[in-house]
Amino acid sequence: MRTVTIVLAASVLVGCRWSACTAAEPAGPQLLKVDGKQLKTAQGAVVRLQGVNIPSLEWSQGEHLLQSLAAASDDWGVNVVRLPLSQDRWFGHTKEKEDGGVSYRNTVRDFVRQAADKRCYVILDLHWSDAGKWGENIGQHQMPDDNSTAFWSEVATAYANNPAVLFGLYNEPHHVTWEIWRDGGNVAEQNRRAPGGKLEYQSPGLQKLLDVCRAQGAKNIVLAGGLDWGYDLSGVAKGFALSDPKGNGVLYDTHIYPVKKNRDSLVTAVADKYAVLVGEFGPDRGDPKAFVNQILQYVDEHQLHWTALCMHPGARPCLIKDWKYAPTAFGEPVKEALRNAAAKRTTPPG
Repeated sequence: MRTVTIVLAASVLVGCRWSACTAAEPAGPQLLKVDGKQLKTAQGAVVRLQGVNIPSLEWSQGEHLLQSLAAASDDWGVNVVRLPLSQDRWFGHTKEKEDGGVSYRNTVRDFVRQAADKRCYVILDLHWSDAGKWGENIGQHQMPDDNSTAFWSEVATAYANNPAVLFGLYNEPHHVTWEIWRDGGNVAEQNRRAPGGKLEYQSPGLQKLLDVCRAQGAKNIVLAGGLDWGYDLSGVAKGFALSDPKGNGVLYDTHIYPVKKNRDSLVTAVADKYAVLVGEFGPDRGDPKAFVNQILQYVDEHQLHWTALCMHPGARPCLIKDWKYAPTAFGEPVKEALRNAAAKRTTPPG
């Protein structure tokens, strides 16, 4: 959930400081598997993911991506980046590039490689879809569509069992039932630009997208965002958890903003039993530091994984003021928390 205003400015690389994500260490992070509420390496080391969102590939061919990765890993101390993507841009169904998506896919590849060199994980997040029509209606929708299965078939094939990569099945499902969330079905959503003011399409559901990934031999951890724009995870504890007998497990994804209520019943009750990532959080009103400090205390209390939104000066809520990566009032406590975590973090045995 974000408001985007594109801001162009100079970009800089930030000097390397943190041992948790540096190219000087053994190459690449370790493959992860869900074990109860935790993520563990094959050797049994517990890994807690703490990082940021680096956006722009959902709305463009990418802006300052590698510079932002360098700042996030080398200066801020992240060990994970959530990278929002567009299924239409992956396949080249936009007017920005007429190369069938080759340059876009290469950009993602290069980002993943450089992140892995820094021992940082990357969540490939299907952020924007198209309601089942290539090149049309590109943006956030209520659910993934049938074209999303083609996206995950290709992405899972390309990154199958890459230790650095996790798969975020769909950004923010909303306004559907838990049955459709898991199993798919017909989705009708209001859209002023569509004939009759409504878009209708078939959604495969998140279980199908998980199954598509596994059919390519990819065991990578998948992320499943809850309902209510990714916030509500309550259905997971009520019989709608995804089944993953062939993979490395499911990490459930919640997005927390000040407007969201009933956190104990909709999030905490699930986080006490399942592995959970707070994939987005940030202030949209009031004192930013007060809200962010409350969330950072919450995730630490429950040992949740998290990626703050976002490292872009023109996509609110903004962690940074400019492309020199000066933190905003929101970014200051996030950066401090990440640097403290990086200082304490030990490298999992390889």
